[in-house]
Amino acid sequence: MSGARDVYQQGFRLFVAGELDEAIARYREAIELDPELPIAWNGLSMALSRKGELDEAIEAARRLVELEPDDALSHTNLSRLLQQQGRIPEAEAAMAEAMRLQMQSK
Repeated sequence: MSGARDVYQQGFRLFVAGELDEAIARYREAIELDPELPIAWNGLSMALSRKGELDEAIEAARRLVELEPDDALSHTNLSRLLQQQGRIPEAEAAMAEAMRLQMQSK
């Protein structure tokens, strides 16, 4: 869906400019247009994380992992967020999966 990607791009530009609330709104709008657009979930996760909203950022990262279960970077992002929240065993499990995927792709 090009509409969702266009809205995502608007969100990305806002994110880069530090306009986090506006970026989050665009990412959510892109997700409404295409709930299975991984880059929108990733952007939402990153923007929420930067804003300090870790619970919501983790939810978005988990959705990204559901959409891209074979993407090591998705698992790495989830691990990083879980670590920030002090959820070390979960973070280690996500990182182990990321490392397994990386080794598998070589």
